[in-house]
Amino acid sequence: MNLHDRVAVITGAGSGIGRATAFAMARRGARLALADIDGAAVAAVAREIEIMRGPGATHHVLDVADRTAVAAFPAIVQAAHGRVDILVNNAGVALGGTFEQVGADDFDWLMEINFGGVVRMTRAFLPMLHASDDARIVNVSSIYGIIAPPGQAAYSASKFAVRGFSNVLRHELEGSTVGVSVVHPGGVATQIAKNARVPAGAPADEVERGRRTMEKLLRMPPEQAGEIIVRGIERRQARILVGTDAKAAALLERLSPVGYWNLLKKALKR
Repeated sequence: MNLHDRVAVITGAGSGIGRATAFAMARRGARLALADIDGAAVAAVAREIEIMRGPGATHHVLDVADRTAVAAFPAIVQAAHGRVDILVNNAGVALGGTFEQVGADDFDWLMEINFGGVVRMTRAFLPMLHASDDARIVNVSSIYGIIAPPGQAAYSASKFAVRGFSNVLRHELEGSTVGVSVVHPGGVATQIAKNARVPAGAPADEVERGRRTMEKLLRMPPEQAGEIIVRGIERRQARILVGTDAKAAALLERLSPVGYWNLLKKALKR
């Protein structure tokens, strides 16, 4: 897929993987509609891209959990760019804790963003994508959409949902001009663990221990992850595994769909 002069919408573009994906696309000549709930952060990304290669990136404040705002967003992008060829559903949040620790409101909050946001954005932009001669939906799941570690009840559930939704959508859109990729990043060094919501009443020492463990696993620079994702888009890959840890987890889960966690526990202890 030639990304030059293609129009891409990227959510969660103000930081981390979304920001890195935006820069990787900009280097290939794509025009960008960058969205994030943090207006200052996404505006800074757009300015950096303009300095790097000139005009072609717009920035927009968007909460993907806001149904009204998402429904209105395609018209805004249409007015700014004239069309959409690529939708990257990257916006997401994290929430630590076992199922019994996580309250219903927190669980629903995460699902509304991580899964509901993907569904809403896809529904809103699909008519515009169908109008393109070569379009792609790119949904960012996680390594935790392949494996399901304890302490990630809500997050893993949302990322498995993104994976399932993407796979169904790919089958339903077969034969159209719209392809679907699902992305499974491994340990990418973003702020997601640091910014994760903590369940009320969770033991402070347990929370801090969990954060430190997660941060040790987040090693890949976001810039490298962004390049891998964009190369996967160019190659029209249905599944984009980001990092050797994601590839190893996917292989292990395939070989031992039930018992893989016992093997991973031993590896994590080492």
